[in-house]
Amino acid sequence: MIEPIVDRNRGKQLKQYVDRFPDARILVIGDIIMDEYIWGEVSRISPEAPVPVVKVKHETKMLGGAANVINNMASLGAKPVLCGVIGEDSTGEAILKDITTMGLTTDGIVIEQDRPTSIKTRIVAHSQQVVRFDRESQKNIRPESMQGLVEFIEKNLNNLDAIVVSDYGKGVISASLMKDLRGLVRSTTVGSVSIAVDPKICNFEHYKGVDVITPNHHEAGAFCGFEIVDEKTLHQAGKQILNELNCRSALITQGRDGMTLFENNAEITHIPTVAKKVFDVTGAGDTVISTFSLGLASGLDLKSAAILSNFSAGIVVGEVGTSTVSADDLKKAIGG
Repeated sequence: MIEPIVDRNRGKQLKQYVDRFPDARILVIGDIIMDEYIWGEVSRISPEAPVPVVKVKHETKMLGGAANVINNMASLGAKPVLCGVIGEDSTGEAILKDITTMGLTTDGIVIEQDRPTSIKTRIVAHSQQVVRFDRESQKNIRPESMQGLVEFIEKNLNNLDAIVVSDYGKGVISASLMKDLRGLVRSTTVGSVSIAVDPKICNFEHYKGVDVITPNHHEAGAFCGFEIVDEKTLHQAGKQILNELNCRSALITQGRDGMTLFENNAEITHIPTVAKKVFDVTGAGDTVISTFSLGLASGLDLKSAAILSNFSAGIVVGEVGTSTVSADDLKKAIGG
């Protein structure tokens, strides 16, 4: 079914839940990345090779990966805790400084010697990405690093509403780690802690039994073994993900076509995009799972949390480069 534009009463209710975000207790675990942007202009082709010559104007660095998830949450007023691994290098130091400046703790971050902190560098000219190059390790983190992360989560578990897994395939998320997370959540004696996953294609089998998974339509299709090209294949993919992974829900994002929520009670809700323009989808998945998880942790039902995340996504795709949404901007977008 098509979800209508929110009416005044629904909009007022959603805004009230946005105001509850500062009380949400969320831990984010995953691959910590630094996003670097080199901005410039192109006016000619190189005489050395058929490639554009970019005249650099300025450079920016922003938190990426799991660090961008907590950046999104902090921008919305929350105080999330980040768990992950960085290297003993200047990029890692810059990430720790940025997180501290945001007023967040870095106690859940493990430093591994001889492992580079992941950094993605994008060269952008005239609002178009020319090339990207990555400096990183995709090897699994060391057993002692994983043990340190699990012990930190266990220590803080009774103070959490939700755990968000941000998997970028850089070695933090593994079958063993996910097994430990599920075991910890099942053993908690205080309340109920949900697990939400922003997945990596090659790791879908690791996510069995989670509450929420938020693949884009390319990732969903790759896992299911077919391309999502219409409503029939979309519904087939959503149902297959729920059945094979035994998830409570799957939120498949579809770019310009919005997103579709599949629940294990067989209900399917399509939410059309509210984006007025789409310049760049970089980091949009981080924004979706950030807002969706905050909504659930604040007491919203799955459908309402998905609608809220759709408004956030509509804002960030209208910007070039990794960006975040403020609580005020989100409430303005909701209207009502």
